[in-house]
Amino acid sequence: MSTDGTFVRFSRVQRLQHALILVLFTALALTGFPQKFHDAELSRSILGALGGVTVSRQIHRVAGALFALLLVWHVGVVLAGVVRRRIQVNVMVPRRQDFLDAIHMLKYDLGYAKEPPRFDRFDYRQKFEYWGLVFGSFLMVATGVVLLYPMQTAALLVGDLIPIAKVAHSNEGLMAFLVVIVWHIYNAHLSPDVFPFDRSIFTGKISRARMHHEHPLELARLEKRG
Repeated sequence: MSTDGTFVRFSRVQRLQHALILVLFTALALTGFPQKFHDAELSRSILGALGGVTVSRQIHRVAGALFALLLVWHVGVVLAGVVRRRIQVNVMVPRRQDFLDAIHMLKYDLGYAKEPPRFDRFDYRQKFEYWGLVFGSFLMVATGVVLLYPMQTAALLVGDLIPIAKVAHSNEGLMAFLVVIVWHIYNAHLSPDVFPFDRSIFTGKISRARMHHEHPLELARLEKRG
């Protein structure tokens, strides 16, 4: 608990990583989708505003390289935290209870349960988003490297990987964009629980009222420890 009565939910490193993901994801989307949907009028307008397709590709590659470094940094921070026992291994690992909570939430939304499930530090939705981001990032980085160095890839492995990587890179990017727009934006901004905006990822803090409403199991554990 902070001195102002709020709880610290995100560290400075986590908030910085989120800010970098926000900037780099936006840059990759703005430079990637106009190339994927190059026939659209909006795509031509975006490419023109960015200085043409050549400049857009350069920006996309630089942003992709920085995104890969950010992924390595995040994994390194997590592993270091686990080794130093500052991060619990099972905090973000999906458990049987998460599947039960998902079923319970569905029943609650449909009116078959009187109360919503009680969540700990992270609920099943947040775990889904996190692991989707991690595995999706690895896929995007790997396929991006293949597309950036197609000749070297064909010489070391097989040439069939290049068209496969192109399809996977393009479709995974589109799916990630849709998940952010449809799923993440709702949970972080439009959900009645946090409307109009959840500032915790930027301030790092969360009120006790929200802890009691969204993470009652964690709150009970923390208050029990004093």
